[in-house]
Amino acid sequence: MELIKKNVHMNKLKCQSSLQLTLDDDFNVPDVKPDIYKIIKEQGAIKINDVKMLNGKLMVKGVLCFNMLYLSDENIRPVHNMSGEVPFDETIHLDDACAGDEAIINWELEDMTPGLINSRKISVKAIVRLTVLVEELYDEATAVSIEGDDDIQFINKNITVTDIAVDKKDTYRIKDQIHLPSNKGNISEILYSELELRNPEVRLMDDKFSVKGEILVFILYASENDDNPVEYFETELPFSTMVDCSGCTEDMIDNIDFSIASKSLEVVPDADGEERIIDVEVVLEMGIKMYEEEELELLNDVYSPAKDLVPVLKDAHYENLLVKNNSKVRVNDRVKITGNQPEILQVCHAAGEIKVDDIEPVENGLEVNGVLEVQILYICADDSKPFNSVKGIIPFNQTIEAKGIKPSSIYRVKPALEQLSVMMLDSEEIELKAGIGLNTVVFDTLTEPIITDIDAYELDYEKIQSMPSIVGYVVKAQDSLWNIAKNYYTTVDRIKELNDLEDENLKVGDKLILMKKVDRLL
Repeated sequence: MELIKKNVHMNKLKCQSSLQLTLDDDFNVPDVKPDIYKIIKEQGAIKINDVKMLNGKLMVKGVLCFNMLYLSDENIRPVHNMSGEVPFDETIHLDDACAGDEAIINWELEDMTPGLINSRKISVKAIVRLTVLVEELYDEATAVSIEGDDDIQFINKNITVTDIAVDKKDTYRIKDQIHLPSNKGNISEILYSELELRNPEVRLMDDKFSVKGEILVFILYASENDDNPVEYFETELPFSTMVDCSGCTEDMIDNIDFSIASKSLEVVPDADGEERIIDVEVVLEMGIKMYEEEELELLNDVYSPAKDLVPVLKDAHYENLLVKNNSKVRVNDRVKITGNQPEILQVCHAAGEIKVDDIEPVENGLEVNGVLEVQILYICADDSKPFNSVKGIIPFNQTIEAKGIKPSSIYRVKPALEQLSVMMLDSEEIELKAGIGLNTVVFDTLTEPIITDIDAYELDYEKIQSMPSIVGYVVKAQDSLWNIAKNYYTTVDRIKELNDLEDENLKVGDKLILMKKVDRLL
């Protein structure tokens, strides 16, 4: 007698933790930079430099990279920038983590505020949240059949599980060039830039998948044009590529996280030797997970007319994909400048960041609450103070449909800004419209008892011999041919043969003739 088993590849969350960091540092203005009159715009990003997993904890080293635009009293060019790094070295406790585990680290810059101490010194304060996930791939060995003994009877049950077929990381390097239009001046220095990934689309194929999307590029630069010393340019760089992915098929379910791992802009001369070309290089990091749904036939029960068989059971845990979708949210609002801010002459650029405050399971869905934080850079009428920025916060609420969700379900919601447009209404007010995508996956957790082994014992022949060889039986509620055959030491096929049954359907009150198969083995 041999149990036939099948491995199901599962991915489970081993442990997770989050840590909120408060970073604070002071920076002096470099000697080559003029005095600061007013800070007008800032940006920040976290760069993880080193990760070391130990038993029960994770060591993380990294830096907060910041860049800010400021105004000076300099007459030649009043707009300048200043950048720097704030290092951190933290320990995050993870109770079930082991040395050698691979950690997934996500960061969120909850707040960053550069402050002016004096004209030659600034303070940078930031609140950073680090979230660490440790996932574990494992095989759940599941009994599906029995071989080697004709007298053994077994019955299966069917469940649907989501098997993880691909789990890996990969990178894709995007290289492109931006050629300035003829109405823009030559570049002397890039003061400020933003690169954003927009609308990545994936199409699965056999052993590969395609990716296409756009990189939104905005640059503000010091120009060689004396009449216009500061200029800006915005464009979209489309990209598409094929990524090799062994084991992938077109009917799988993809769940790929995209993020910009690194980015760089370099000014290079054109054919005439003028600084009018920008080399753009972006490295996309892809966290690739692909799932396939599988119908499993699990061994549910077993018996033999010739032996007393006792199944050894254990609870096995599976996941079943309930929902994968990208819910769309449309938001709009108006932002008005305050009385002490200069009037708007022209909008240059708007950047948005989505912050999810709360995700709450509700009946057949997930309720998501958050805000879209928008920072708008605009041109002022005063040539001596030509730029300023204004911030706006737009709240949003969305219920994502997820039929069948339970309190025990596992869910992940990844927000993405898919579209952002701004329109100047007048010199004091701007209208904002945005499209937000909430990429959602929901897994149902299943716990099923499975047979891991079978203990065999000799039958109690005295008890069996005391039972009649042939009996008449009246079908009761909840009866099945399987249970009747098991209780009377016969087989389903034998009952069907004796009673001329074409199938296993029974009705309450049906009369059956039963004959012990064990009599022939005594």
